[in-house]
Amino acid sequence: MRDLAQNSPDGAAAGAVAGAPSDAVARQKAALRGRLCAARVALTAAERSDAGRRLRDAVLSLPEAGMAGTVAAYFSIGAEPATRSLVYALWKRGAYVLLPLLRPDNDLDWASYEGPDSVRPRPDGRHGLVEPVEPPRGPDTIARADLVIVPAIAVDRRGMRLGMGGGCYDRALARVGPLIATVALLYDGELVDAVPAAPHDRAVRVVAQPSAGVTRLPL
Repeated sequence: MRDLAQNSPDGAAAGAVAGAPSDAVARQKAALRGRLCAARVALTAAERSDAGRRLRDAVLSLPEAGMAGTVAAYFSIGAEPATRSLVYALWKRGAYVLLPLLRPDNDLDWASYEGPDSVRPRPDGRHGLVEPVEPPRGPDTIARADLVIVPAIAVDRRGMRLGMGGGCYDRALARVGPLIATVALLYDGELVDAVPAAPHDRAVRVVAQPSAGVTRLPL
């Protein structure tokens, strides 16, 4: 569904512009994604857990998080920064938390999180996803969220986001209003100068990193 570089990725990314041919953008995205994913895999479980705690605290410090009645979030998978404690903390605060379900058309549906027992591994095992067991509310449900938290592999200073290439979060973000805080969770070093972007790609408005905390975009 989705979506600490050892070498700086900015040079490759900076060559991508909005008007670049789509196949060139796809190649540049794949190269940047490969470098950053390899760096993520090299992190230890302890490093990922510590990053998740720091990101949880950074997101909870946002004024938008304190005021949000409804929050769209996600359960991390693989080498992504851990989000389970963040999801739980938002729920315990009293927010109505929505988690995604991946549809056959690669769009995202949404269902409510009702505590740790309300999620389970996806029955078909696709991508190792953990999804809510509550009834789906429909893809447009994300439009009701007061705060939207999304995965990303990198984000640039314009807010352009690099995901895993399926496009599901670009579709979801297209349904979010212009005044809603959309927050991407990153490891340190994944806020870069430029991310290859295609016309359908959607920007985020905030990034959170373990050491740098919250950064509002564009810079």
